[in-house]
Amino acid sequence: MPNIKSAIKRVKTNDSRRLRNANVKSNVRTSVKVAETALAGDNAATAKEALLTAAKKLDKAASKGLIHKNAAARKKSRLTKRLNSLNA
Repeated sequence: MPNIKSAIKRVKTNDSRRLRNANVKSNVRTSVKVAETALAGDNAATAKEALLTAAKKLDKAASKGLIHKNAAARKKSRLTKRLNSLNA
């Protein structure tokens, strides 16, 4: 444990940010998995709703720097491609 006051604060803020980032990443992974399972089904309406939710969470995580913006775009693109093939 550090002795300097600013270092003590830095440890606390790093811990809180790490926990928040882990929670957000977990929510992103969950929403993507929900979208994938919805796309595996037959109902296009629920798949579209799940895809919109996943895309929103991916964009938010990318804007905060939790995941790379190209990774978010790639995941959204692949999910959208599967939705379009489901509709066709």
